[in-house]
Amino acid sequence: MLKFDANGLIPAIVQHARSGEVLMLGYMNREALEQTRASGLVTFWSRSRQALWQKGATSGHVLRLVELRADCDGDALLVLAEPDGPTCHTGARTCFFRRLDQLDGASSASSAAAAPPTPPSAVLALLADLIAQRRRDQPEGSYTVKLLHGGPERIGKKVGEEATEVVIGAIKGDPAELAYESADLIYHLLVLLASLEVTPEQVWNELQRRYATP
Repeated sequence: MLKFDANGLIPAIVQHARSGEVLMLGYMNREALEQTRASGLVTFWSRSRQALWQKGATSGHVLRLVELRADCDGDALLVLAEPDGPTCHTGARTCFFRRLDQLDGASSASSAAAAPPTPPSAVLALLADLIAQRRRDQPEGSYTVKLLHGGPERIGKKVGEEATEVVIGAIKGDPAELAYESADLIYHLLVLLASLEVTPEQVWNELQRRYATP
């Protein structure tokens, strides 16, 4: 059973459902929770405006609900969501872009955008999101769009070329080159998956199926 505080609120931590990145903290009352469940769009109670607040209603940067979880005491919520665009009002992906020792420093969106994702592996989901955005918006001059227009055959050839470069880097025993070429390979592989509408999660699920321990 959920435990709301004296004001009828419960803290709700929003986490990117695929990357694991913590995006923001908000508060929900029972109505906000019910609306989130019913609409599939994360909705909070604004303590400053004393009103319901659907995240992204104005900016378009909504949070699409994937799953709701409660902590062991029932007094906090974990909201797993997929964001459409940046979550923070500064334009940053996440509201948690500053370390404590940076509080006296710059807090602009540009400094926020430079902050590395947490955990570092989140970059895979972020890159997949960017490729999907390029596929949808078709910006002129984009290398990703150019690859996608070539179709799976062309992209597959690039994957093969990059795989060869990875092998060469390994044979040379050069860790920096191996890391560089591996990044190229992973990027092109993600583009190939996107061209056939295969999500990275399908690959992760297959890995879990193969290697999960009872």
